[in-house]
Amino acid sequence: MTKISVLDCTLRDGAYIVEGKFGKNTIKGVIKNLIDSKIDIVEVGWLKNSVHDEDSTYFEYVEDIVPYLPDEKNNSLITVMFDYGRYDIDKLSANTNNSVDAIRLVFPREKHVEAIKFSAKIKELGYKLYLQAANTLEYSEEELISLAREANKVNPAGLSIVDTFGVMYREDLFKVYSILDKHLNKDIQIGFHSHNNIQMSFALSTEFINMAKDGKRDIIIDSSLVGMGRGAGNTCTELLVNYINKKINTNYDYNCIMDTIDIYIKKFFTNYKWGYSIPFCIAGQLGSHVNNIAYLQDVHKTKFKDMKIILEMLPKSQRKFYDYDRLEEYYVKYFNRYVDDKAAIDKLRKDLSQKSVLLVCPGKNIEKEKENIFEYIKEQNPVVIGVNAISPLFKYDYLFFSNDVRCDYAKKLNSEIFNSTKKIITSNIKVDNTEGELLINFNDLMELGWKYFDNSTMMILRLLERINIKKIAVAGFDGFDETGEISYSDNVLQSGLTADECKNLNKDIQEMFTDFKTKNKDISVQLITSSRYV
Repeated sequence: MTKISVLDCTLRDGAYIVEGKFGKNTIKGVIKNLIDSKIDIVEVGWLKNSVHDEDSTYFEYVEDIVPYLPDEKNNSLITVMFDYGRYDIDKLSANTNNSVDAIRLVFPREKHVEAIKFSAKIKELGYKLYLQAANTLEYSEEELISLAREANKVNPAGLSIVDTFGVMYREDLFKVYSILDKHLNKDIQIGFHSHNNIQMSFALSTEFINMAKDGKRDIIIDSSLVGMGRGAGNTCTELLVNYINKKINTNYDYNCIMDTIDIYIKKFFTNYKWGYSIPFCIAGQLGSHVNNIAYLQDVHKTKFKDMKIILEMLPKSQRKFYDYDRLEEYYVKYFNRYVDDKAAIDKLRKDLSQKSVLLVCPGKNIEKEKENIFEYIKEQNPVVIGVNAISPLFKYDYLFFSNDVRCDYAKKLNSEIFNSTKKIITSNIKVDNTEGELLINFNDLMELGWKYFDNSTMMILRLLERINIKKIAVAGFDGFDETGEISYSDNVLQSGLTADECKNLNKDIQEMFTDFKTKNKDISVQLITSSRYV
């Protein structure tokens, strides 16, 4: 049976959107999660002649890529692309350690003969070779035969059909595929890289599978997370693997892919524009009114997989309409995973009794005003609790997590601190604790009446009220910048927020914070770094 390989090119094709500037932690995280998702081929960026910046997926040398790769690649292949005539091949060192397994060479139609001849050098250096025939639809039948014959001479691992301008329909793809399939060596995979200009990208990818499934040739399909790519973008990885899992019975980890979008990609498709929207994808899959999606996303920043599950809980007849009160009930019901937290509360009362507490929130002022924080710790010797994030600047007594995306991110990025520090975790994340974890009921820390009632800082303040802490200092409770600037010390934590969303968040949090102080006049709450909520 034909083997289907998924090649995710988010960090390469998506580089057009952000000029390669994904950020170091995002690059590492995307690569790791795609490997964990069992994606067959992970394309990590471009080879360029310019000096590499650590936050970019434009690499000058293959060696620049190695620090971003995890220790284990499992069965995933790591590849990088360069454009024929735009990269100095002398900079490409021999493949001695297999950290980067393959090179993809893209070339224009009029230079296919010389480019393929040139590509033999890549194989000689020990890399798997993949060829990308840009704008393949423009090739005449004779040129397609020539393309195949020239490729046969160097026998690459694969040759891809590229719909550069996103204009292909099924019959166009079938014509090109049939000619190449007839004339290419049978051990050369045929790939397909689409663009979604006429909303045919995913449909053509499924058609490509059907064209090849009864043959003996293996195929590759390019895709990217949320279709991230120049213009209208590409086939979406999340759609493609969901289809293949259902129709071909494969086992790509769909939830891990959703988490990757939530943690690393969501902020980009708020601040940048390309085709396709994942929330509307979920709405389409479940036959839901799009306002239900908008509410869960804008009000609660709900993870995509949680969003899908919450809507699945709604009766089908109710999904077609929007009733925010009803939807709120299902949201709370979904996260209302009860735990008996009496022992955890008693332990916190015992450990924190008669002590002051410093909450270190993730605002960027924890770096800008770190000396103020260090001085406070030195003078007051408080119990230090990290809130929904870890900054290596500080030594924590506890970590508090009320959001599973943030919890998972902190665990992966700062595993040593995460694993060695006691944790307070709300029950929406987990209900079975392990050593060093205190589980607290999520719903008991919420106070309804505001849209953004599950703000993490407000939740930990309510917990401290519950255990009778009377002196609390707060750092990094900055508030959201309403001009579009990053509000967090780690830019990965910045979900994509519009100016209006930032204003509404600030309004709600200010009201909740004021309400908390009004109701708890016997509790001293001191903001020791600059904040909008003074």
